[in-house]
Amino acid sequence: MLPNPQQCNALASEWINAFNQSLAAAPQSPDAVAHLFLTDSYWRDALGVTWQLDTMVGGDAIATALRENATRVGLSDLSLDDTASPPQWVNRAGTDAIEAFFRFETKAAIGRGIVRLCPTTKPTEAGNTDRQWRAWTLFTAIDQLKGHEEKLDRNRPTGSSYSRDFRGPNWLDKRLAAQKYEDRDPAVLVVGGGQAGLSIAARLTQLGIDNLIVDKNSRIGDNWRNRYHALTLHNQLHVNHLPYMPFPPTWPTYIPKDMLALWFESYAAAMELNVWTDSEMTSGSDDDASQSWDTTLTGKYGSIRKMAPRHVILATGVSGIANRPELPTIDRFAGTVLHSSDYGDGDDWASKNAIVIGCGNSGHDISQDLYASGASVTMVQRSPSLVVNIEPSAQFPYRLYDEGRTTDECDFITASMPLPLVKKAHQHFTRQSRTADKTLLNKLASVGFQLDFGEDDTGWQFKYLTRGGGYYFNVGASDLIADGDIKLIQNTDIDAFTAAGVSLKTGAHIPADLVVLATGYKKQEFLVAKLFGQDVADRVGPIWGFGDRLELRNMYRPTGQPGLWMIAGSFAQCRINSKYLALQIKAVEEALI
Repeated sequence: MLPNPQQCNALASEWINAFNQSLAAAPQSPDAVAHLFLTDSYWRDALGVTWQLDTMVGGDAIATALRENATRVGLSDLSLDDTASPPQWVNRAGTDAIEAFFRFETKAAIGRGIVRLCPTTKPTEAGNTDRQWRAWTLFTAIDQLKGHEEKLDRNRPTGSSYSRDFRGPNWLDKRLAAQKYEDRDPAVLVVGGGQAGLSIAARLTQLGIDNLIVDKNSRIGDNWRNRYHALTLHNQLHVNHLPYMPFPPTWPTYIPKDMLALWFESYAAAMELNVWTDSEMTSGSDDDASQSWDTTLTGKYGSIRKMAPRHVILATGVSGIANRPELPTIDRFAGTVLHSSDYGDGDDWASKNAIVIGCGNSGHDISQDLYASGASVTMVQRSPSLVVNIEPSAQFPYRLYDEGRTTDECDFITASMPLPLVKKAHQHFTRQSRTADKTLLNKLASVGFQLDFGEDDTGWQFKYLTRGGGYYFNVGASDLIADGDIKLIQNTDIDAFTAAGVSLKTGAHIPADLVVLATGYKKQEFLVAKLFGQDVADRVGPIWGFGDRLELRNMYRPTGQPGLWMIAGSFAQCRINSKYLALQIKAVEEALI
């Protein structure tokens, strides 16, 4: 029989009490902790115990790592978290378990965690079996640094100085002065004002760390505002909040780009973020003597400012450097060639002929926008692509956010899952989406569209984490391709570009006035080399993808170059990982690590 809520609570309390006792006994009894974990178990730590983003696999490895770190950091006082959902029976990555939230302390921090317990049986001397509950997964994460808590709720600023000192500067006076940086340099320079930059800047600000966002656009939000006319977000509103300020409950499920751009701008103002627009970091070098960076900021009209922050955070998305591949014979084409980042509005190409090279989200959306504007469109597929219908298939990974939990709790559950189990879950979502989308996928295959489903069938999320693209959430373009309204050719079908279009190996000719390169962006390593030089890029190494310790490489964590940090990803990824990144920087500033 499944345990009822009271039994779940009792079993979780029993395990946590045993864990506390085992930690105390661990120095004298090395096996004291190991017996609480399944042989095939996982411990993911987000700075809570190891001061790293790290994953340990297997009961013995977990016990060893806990023994090595728990005493050093003073891990103690695990107790059920009465502010979270109570312990309950759940299914995660295909496994049934009791899921329980807990709190803990270390010498330096207050932490949160999740343990998932699975039953196992053990023979008794009487010949019966004894049912025991052991940890399948353990997650420990830092929540607050003691003495450096975020200025939230009852810890919020009082504003008394503004209301009582009538002759002194008011709030606006102080905000304007702070943003000028006439008498100081920021501790942290954040490069990029999209969701990643805004998230980390808001977190740092709440921790009392002086930071400045620089963005090359004229307004915060222009990274969305300046994109093609029809763009909306492809995942639903409840997944896409920024830290501290959720979207209004009146907003649409799929947010239009201009609505989002305005929100970004108002968010920066409301969260009291220091922002320089029309500004770009153009170079940087590390100064070992001062343990800071020598950075050059260049304004839109040529103004130059030197700054020496102790930390630089690249929050530029994948890289911000458009990937413009060398296409043989493209120099013969007499029409217009645009990268997708420069594409504006399909109405400019009404009644014209367009070729779109690339089958990711941008390639499909631009093709559909051009078709809707009356253009004749041909899409060129360069490699197999993954396609899922936006509803319901693309939303399968976000079902957790429909369970009635808070966004914070959903984020925490998502962060708690170790990589092997996340892969297993996404293989399940991929199987579900292939079934749900079978009719569409068959029609696409019948017109020659080459499909794939990610490495080891892990689906679109892992394509994003390892490649930054290679998939499409279908909002109609796939149906147009399947029905022949948007024509499809393979890159291998092309013989050569001509002044008026492209000739195929069959002898046919496709006329074109416009060629759009929906070919994505260069890897972030290129931006690191451009800004800091190849030596720094070599020290940092690969960015994105997964390393030996089952964590994203160089993302939200220290890189091979001290003082250089990275943050990027979806709203949900930036929302929770900005917290862990900000707390790492605060710990460095306070000489805790």
